[in-house]
Amino acid sequence: MSDDHTHVQEFFGARAAGWDRKFPGDGPAFTTAVAEFGLRPGDRVLDAGCGTGRAMTALRAAVGPAGTVLGVDLTPQMLAAARRAGRDAEGALLLADVARLPLRDGVLDAVFAAGLIAHLPDPGANLRELARVVRPGGGLALFHPIGRAALAARHGRELTPEDMRAEHNLGPLLTGSGWDMTSYADDDDRFLVLAVRRP
Repeated sequence: MSDDHTHVQEFFGARAAGWDRKFPGDGPAFTTAVAEFGLRPGDRVLDAGCGTGRAMTALRAAVGPAGTVLGVDLTPQMLAAARRAGRDAEGALLLADVARLPLRDGVLDAVFAAGLIAHLPDPGANLRELARVVRPGGGLALFHPIGRAALAARHGRELTPEDMRAEHNLGPLLTGSGWDMTSYADDDDRFLVLAVRRP
């Protein structure tokens, strides 16, 4: 799926209208992950691959009225669902590709990415693009509301040592993309990796 934007758009576009109903219990996990991310009032944060904008309320609460929240997604139907849910009240929603963000270098303090990394066509290059738009010392959160094993079971597959999200693979991938991993959590009820943009 990840190497074809049209396929990604078709896959998520067909599921956008019912996405939030399919995962009704995820809200607290998003709120907890954003709290652990350590955003500050006034920060400028990107929700990369925002989907229906499930993180945007928590992100807005974290950065406050003086902060900036920008949600970017490749799928128009996902953004339409976010607007129907009223999440555009929490920040701007933009149809764009995280592989080529229409943002200046170093303009953001942080990037929050829920469920994104598995859908990146070129993870190294795409993580470098996220690093490009974040100031040195800024943060990255890679999140999923369930852990790798639970996600694999949901999809009927087994985890392998080659899984990109395994700590031994993800750490070097981040390092080679301009980030330093600062924490790694892979539990049944959440996956959360935090990293800092290198100078």
